[in-house]
Amino acid sequence: MTSTSPKTAPQPTAPPHTTPAWEDLVTAALLGTERRMPPVPLRSVRSPAAALLDAAAVSTVRRRAALRPALAGERPAPAPADPRPPLPAAARHRLSLLLADRGGTGDGSRRGAAPDLTELLPQWLTAAQEYGYRAPGALLPALLDAARARTDLRPAALALAGPRALWLARLNDDWAFALRGTTGPAAVPGTEDPEGVRRLWEEGLFAERVTLLTALRRRDPAAGLALLGTTWATERAEDRLMFLDALREGLSAADEPFLEQALSDRSRNVRATAAELLSALPGSALAARMAERAHAHVGLGRTSGPVITVEAPQECDAGMQRDGVAPKPPSGRGQGAWWLSQLLEAAPLDAWRDRFDGRTPAEIIALPVADNWRTELHDAWCRAAVRQRDADWARALLGAPATADRATEVAPPGSSRDLAKLLSVLPEDERALWVAEFIAAHGLSDAFRMLGVCAVPWAEPLGRSVVDALDIARDAGSYPWSFSGVMGLAERCLDPAAADRLDMLTAVTDEPEGASPGSGGYWSEAFQRLVGTLRLRATMHAELTGPADTADGTGNGTGAAAPAAS
Repeated sequence: MTSTSPKTAPQPTAPPHTTPAWEDLVTAALLGTERRMPPVPLRSVRSPAAALLDAAAVSTVRRRAALRPALAGERPAPAPADPRPPLPAAARHRLSLLLADRGGTGDGSRRGAAPDLTELLPQWLTAAQEYGYRAPGALLPALLDAARARTDLRPAALALAGPRALWLARLNDDWAFALRGTTGPAAVPGTEDPEGVRRLWEEGLFAERVTLLTALRRRDPAAGLALLGTTWATERAEDRLMFLDALREGLSAADEPFLEQALSDRSRNVRATAAELLSALPGSALAARMAERAHAHVGLGRTSGPVITVEAPQECDAGMQRDGVAPKPPSGRGQGAWWLSQLLEAAPLDAWRDRFDGRTPAEIIALPVADNWRTELHDAWCRAAVRQRDADWARALLGAPATADRATEVAPPGSSRDLAKLLSVLPEDERALWVAEFIAAHGLSDAFRMLGVCAVPWAEPLGRSVVDALDIARDAGSYPWSFSGVMGLAERCLDPAAADRLDMLTAVTDEPEGASPGSGGYWSEAFQRLVGTLRLRATMHAELTGPADTADGTGNGTGAAAPAAS
């Protein structure tokens, strides 16, 4: 590559900072660097031959990668520190296993006896969040991938990932959902940072603004309302609707003047939402207007005894429409019944005591209703109890679950009432006991949605009632996948301490006459899976209380993970 008889000092054939052509590099190599200066900038510490070899190496890599040469971009700023404690070593290993198996193990029918790890991941994330841990840096890419694939994981996954999730999301478009969401109320500025609140409210993305307003309403409802008022008149109708819905957090009588003004909004949906919020405030002026209208159509009459009389409204006037009554009924619904149901939903439930001579909610519900209005009337009162969070009325409308004829009485044919929502009004312990008695009396067929509103882990009476009902189904010889939804809930919601007591159900039993073929073996697998899942859940919780993993997968316990490609 060099010549032994230099003549004159060679000159560079290419200006600095340009990319030499491969042919020019080859020519310089063939002629020798003393006869042909390599078309690359030289540094005093390197010889022309070394510079030529370096340029050839770089060019070779670029050619193989099929990339155009370009100047190096700026390095990303370091990830923000996350001061939360690292996961214990065993819990960190468990998370890596759950993330590795997030693709699922079952095929939707016969799942075998192994626990379903895909359903354990959300439980693990929730438990870890309660301890205030941070996610290991090395597992952040897999955690964000899991949250991208399953929206139900996102709140807990982003909370565990913390500020480093946002840092990574800015480097990888696949995780952009993290930028649209939030890692919790702590991720937005509070009233102690008014300038930060103002800037985010005026310049932030819509999702960030909704998150900010919701967080402020939780901390200081008055501050949140004042912030909304600063831009309300200039917001788009669809944005006003979402912002108004955020006022459910911390809703109080102090919000009434603002909501009364919103009743005159140019958007029908905004007006309807404002009316709904006002009707949830029994002391509001709108609630009083609705009570006056409802009482004009529902009263106490007497024939051979007291009876509730109902007369449907004959018109939906402008005042009713301003207060949120929709004039056009759904298909198949009579106008009068539709208008009356809306009046009943919005009227304060406490006012019915005076209307019915001081009777309690249970006594009012027990009264006969004239002209087949009973289902319509009780359904509307159910929706009012949910909206006003009135436990006394919810309790009266639910009745006694174990009574023989209550299965049809609590939700008669043609009823639109939602028993699960009605149950959500009751205190947790009472709710679990009611559902347990309902299952004991009527089985599992109508209880799935009721189980979904019960606190986790299930209280002991509820857990025992569910297991007993599953055992009865096994003895009847039906297939376990007929109860797959309830079995899945049991795996997630039963107290792990019940595992030892359930061991006896894992044995294969003799199939009764007329049973589905092979049902005994299938039930054995189902109960083995249930017991195995409960024990694994107990192990997971124990691992979260172990010694911290000081390495944390980042080298120093506080560093950030490098950005990943997917």
